[in-house]
Amino acid sequence: MEVGVVAAARPEPAAARWPGHTARMAEPLPDDWERALVVVAHPDDVEYGCAAAVAAWTATGRDVRYVLATSGEAGIAGLPPEEAGPLREREQRAAAAVVGVSVVEFLGHPDGRLTEGLDLRRSLAAAIRRHRPHLVVTMHPGDTWTPPGIAPAYWNSADHRALGRCALDAVGDAANEWIFPEISAQEPWRGVRWTAVSTPFEVTHTVDVTGVVDRAVASLAEHRRYLEALSDDPVEEQARRQVDMATPEVDGRRVAGFALYAG
Repeated sequence: MEVGVVAAARPEPAAARWPGHTARMAEPLPDDWERALVVVAHPDDVEYGCAAAVAAWTATGRDVRYVLATSGEAGIAGLPPEEAGPLREREQRAAAAVVGVSVVEFLGHPDGRLTEGLDLRRSLAAAIRRHRPHLVVTMHPGDTWTPPGIAPAYWNSADHRALGRCALDAVGDAANEWIFPEISAQEPWRGVRWTAVSTPFEVTHTVDVTGVVDRAVASLAEHRRYLEALSDDPVEEQARRQVDMATPEVDGRRVAGFALYAG
């Protein structure tokens, strides 16, 4: 979840503590789906946001898969990309396994240089066609991690903004046989019922993750080398702190929050 291209520069997103009324007004995320595709920019993006929801889904037998636009190779200060990329891929696969995910695909786009446009939309649309999900989950594409009116705000990274917006667009692109004819070898996929954006505010729907918070913490802790570069605090403490922010307690339950879109 890189704010810049070096992990050590990433601030803690205080906005992950949602306004309480938002979460209380939210509805349960629909469960009329069998297969989900989680689409993010970097290794650790899932774990900083919605890994607890993934753990809840896989615990009920749902098929959840990950697609990452980059390998996060520019994400660790002092570690060259040719070393960081393979390391971060290994950490991501280990993190996915903790929450029951075995399919993890890396698209090979350059870390820190994602741009909103046709190339990224095409790549994500092709991934949606390959995996044929009923639910697409992606990351917050807004300008900041901070609710409106709060200062100082934490700026969202260019990679996150580009990825989130292109993922939303790619759902429609994957269903349309005419937009990207160069991927016509893959059948259009019109089966996406819902797109859920993992977000720190303006939450419309939640997933009850009360029983799986520890799995989410263990999943984030698998990004050990990355987290060691962020702080001298013990990795497990960092992981617990972030998951606690991402899964607040609402009416006695721990929940993960999303903004939901149809299709």
